[in-house]
Amino acid sequence: MVTQTAPARTRRGRPGHDLESVLQGAVRVFNERGYDGTAMEDLSHELGISKSAIYHHVESKEQLLTLATDRALDALFALLHEVDEVPGSAFHRLEELVYRASLLLVHELPFVTLLLRIRGNTRAERQALTRRREFDRHVTVLVAQARDEGYLRDDIDPAVTARLVFGMVNSVVEWYKPRRADRVEDLAANIKTIAFAGIASAAGGRALVQPGEALPAGASPAGASRRGSAVGE
Repeated sequence: MVTQTAPARTRRGRPGHDLESVLQGAVRVFNERGYDGTAMEDLSHELGISKSAIYHHVESKEQLLTLATDRALDALFALLHEVDEVPGSAFHRLEELVYRASLLLVHELPFVTLLLRIRGNTRAERQALTRRREFDRHVTVLVAQARDEGYLRDDIDPAVTARLVFGMVNSVVEWYKPRRADRVEDLAANIKTIAFAGIASAAGGRALVQPGEALPAGASPAGASRRGSAVGE
């Protein structure tokens, strides 16, 4: 069950200063200065608007953080629902999740960057971290299912593997600089290929597919050993 946070109450904006522009600017400043190191005066100065103009949209700096982290987290949980509908094996759904999460990270780079940098010092940060851990648990379940199908090495720990794979995905926030010549799809495909090269079994290596291609529904590798679900281990 996905935990849904109550929507923060927002206010109607003034002409020329809509909530989206305030939020985009606040996220940029949070990422540059750090959330703890940013005061409303800093936001006012960096955005070029008065504090009263900011307060016309939101009640606090913490509400801005909640809006920003919810945007990233809601998108991640939406991916989980999307890949649940992908036909084929859990292995293929895991492939698709890694690929689509890489695309999402680039498209929502400032918001995901902020999410990955919070440390739990405030209530809003702790709520966001709770949802991040819930996302990690969903990925761990998917890794365990793919392993038990025989498509992943049988000596991996699902929880550790989930963290390592998404650690690679999340590392993009530290070095990726969008350029006009870049194809985001190529970056996502490279991440997926490198991530699965180390954890796929021989059968899984043969089963790796290109984005958009599906494995036959219910397909399983010949001769793969079956084990009980590792969820909860």
